[in-house]
Amino acid sequence: MTQREFPAHPLVAVGAVVVDSQGRVLLVLRANEPNKGLWTLPGGLLELGEPLISGIKREILEETGLFVEPDAIVEVVDRIYIEGGAEESQNKTQTPRVRYHYVVVDYWCRIVGGALRPSSDASQVAWVSRAEWIDTNFYSLDLTIVQVIEKGWRMAHEAGIHG
Repeated sequence: MTQREFPAHPLVAVGAVVVDSQGRVLLVLRANEPNKGLWTLPGGLLELGEPLISGIKREILEETGLFVEPDAIVEVVDRIYIEGGAEESQNKTQTPRVRYHYVVVDYWCRIVGGALRPSSDASQVAWVSRAEWIDTNFYSLDLTIVQVIEKGWRMAHEAGIHG
């Protein structure tokens, strides 16, 4: 099993901007660390020997019950979490330790089947309107996630996937 906390090297993960026919994006409420209790895009770690496309399909199915077809890479982002948060990392007397480090390949995905339900690492799932991630940020998303969602949503919109 991969050591997620305090890893020896960055871990590769996948995430999905799943856009439905109404132009909404799927979010999950994290059931586990890191970011337990926060809303984010569905996804997770690749398994050894697993291609990216297979990993994104598996992770989305496990977390949401949906079958998806990845269309394109939206973004590749670093998600680095320092032990004790930013405050402790500013402490000059102690070298900060990396608690989690993921390199996440985010895909824009279309739904091809399944029934939406939270499971695995997601305690809740929600379809979110553009106003909820851009105007009100109702789900308290961090800036990186908002930027990835917006870019993926625009890709889907330009492809005519939603109305």
